[in-house]
Amino acid sequence: MSESYYATGKRKTAIARVWLKPGNGKIVVNRTFDIIGYFGGGDDFSQKIEKPLVVTDTTGKFDIMATVKGGGKSAQAEALRHGISRALLGVDPENRISLKKAGFLTRDPRMKERKKYGQKGARARFQFSKR
Repeated sequence: MSESYYATGKRKTAIARVWLKPGNGKIVVNRTFDIIGYFGGGDDFSQKIEKPLVVTDTTGKFDIMATVKGGGKSAQAEALRHGISRALLGVDPENRISLKKAGFLTRDPRMKERKKYGQKGARARFQFSKR
């Protein structure tokens, strides 16, 4: 059996579970779609997702099977990129230098701020009236 590498990527509320297997560069999202089929052609998600493979010079060497859920399409794409980057560390620890320099190993901590009780939103307030 060929080796398989697993990693989890996260961004906002999106979670991507990623499996890397030696292959010819096919990327399958949620068992049925390719990148264009799932994310659509706009906003160039495929370029964003394949960036870790380009940086580590492993384009076309691995088949990627990913399960993404939560968040929106943009957050899912970034979670997938994060998961691929972390899985590439399992392939070769030497990849850490180039991936870290590109900023793909850092989990983006920015989350949506919660709405506060008695208020309109996270920061928005109801209009104040003196009289």
